[in-house]
Amino acid sequence: MAKGEKAQVTSGDRLMMKHPEPAFTKVPPQTHLDQKLSVCSKLCFAIGGAPNQVAGSATAFFLQIYLLDIAQINPFQASMVLFVGKAWGAVTDPIEQGCDSSRVDKVRMVGCTPFMVVSYFYLWFVPPFTNGRFIWYLGFYCLYQTLITCFHVPYSALTMFLSTDQRERDSATAYRMTVEVLGTLVGAAIQGQIVASAHTLKHCPHRNLTAGHLGNSSGTEIIRSLALSQDFLSHAKEVYMIAAGVIGGLFLVCTVVMFLGVKERDDKAIPFHKGFILVMKHGSYLTLTAAFLFISVAIQLIQSNFVLFCTYAVELRDHFQNIVLTILWIMPFTVMLVFIPNLIVAYVVAVSSGLSVAASLLSMLPDVVDDFRLANRNSKGHEAIFYSLYAFFTKFAAGISLGVSTLCLQFAGYDTGACRQPPPVVYTLKLLIGAAPVACITTGLMILVVYPISEDVRLRNKLALEELR
Repeated sequence: MAKGEKAQVTSGDRLMMKHPEPAFTKVPPQTHLDQKLSVCSKLCFAIGGAPNQVAGSATAFFLQIYLLDIAQINPFQASMVLFVGKAWGAVTDPIEQGCDSSRVDKVRMVGCTPFMVVSYFYLWFVPPFTNGRFIWYLGFYCLYQTLITCFHVPYSALTMFLSTDQRERDSATAYRMTVEVLGTLVGAAIQGQIVASAHTLKHCPHRNLTAGHLGNSSGTEIIRSLALSQDFLSHAKEVYMIAAGVIGGLFLVCTVVMFLGVKERDDKAIPFHKGFILVMKHGSYLTLTAAFLFISVAIQLIQSNFVLFCTYAVELRDHFQNIVLTILWIMPFTVMLVFIPNLIVAYVVAVSSGLSVAASLLSMLPDVVDDFRLANRNSKGHEAIFYSLYAFFTKFAAGISLGVSTLCLQFAGYDTGACRQPPPVVYTLKLLIGAAPVACITTGLMILVVYPISEDVRLRNKLALEELR
């Protein structure tokens, strides 16, 4: 019997060697298969983030010049609209994140989209009255910032609810970041190409009739010139509303695609207040945030003043809509545009700067997130907190740069609606797009000198995360 039992065991062992148990070797756990995301689902998720970047790119480049030259409010009022609106958006981001960090309501996201589109459209609409335009634009800009936050914060948190597999989340995030970069380009393209005719030199001979020149012109010439000026301004208002309508349509289409194509899964996230405390104690994140704040101010300074610079400081007003497509993220040597206002140089600088800074800024935050995961292995669902605070500092930097730069134009004597600006304004624009961004970027780069995540640390973190997954 003993021999028989031994033979039976030996036979069983041979059977196991020929047919190993699949549950312990080649087939991954079923939960992993359940959390696998399709390419279509990742694309639909990524498309949902495009409208925010499209609208953000359009407002970054064109809202300032629109308020000054088309809506024709004075520079101080424009600076208040831009600063207060961005500051309001920065404050509402962490508030909304704190209220909604543990759940995602796609129905609410879709429900707020039509109101967001309406607020965005009226932001680019010139009301028939003059005295209350400041309140009009301030109100609609703050309303738009509130509604875009109500959409974008749960959208960012949606990353955590796509899958419990971190690899799938990372892959979906990569899709999202790619589409958002394309959205930035599309926003600049749509807005720039549609409104380019609103800033040409064709109306200049008619709008240059200042008080000093009226005496040399006949009454008929003055009336004809004023009529042509009004016709041109009406055209400018119309093309800006067309651009707003097109971007608003993109909001609706992309939101519907995201809503129909993405299915979220249950995964309890870390409470916002606990995650916020952990994130703000993480040294590498604080260092990166400080550097990013200065660099963001520099980028926003160039973005917000670039169209004004091309229009009034150099003879590039007929080409700015094309240069904007490539200038999206800017290196310090954009200052070359100030000293060499040449068309070919402008395009070369734009292309070179765009390719370099975009890659570095987009790659560093995920490294910090990975470093945080290893330092806090028991916490889950903190990614949205990082990106919410990232959005806060981005908007805060934009508010500072837009408000301060427009206020500087006020002190320099900016003439709202004029075809030519006085020399102090031209000089101020050169400082705003040259010296000031270089100083901010230099400060940001100096802070990055003490940034603790080197290439070796990044690779070590990556290997450690692979072992944990």
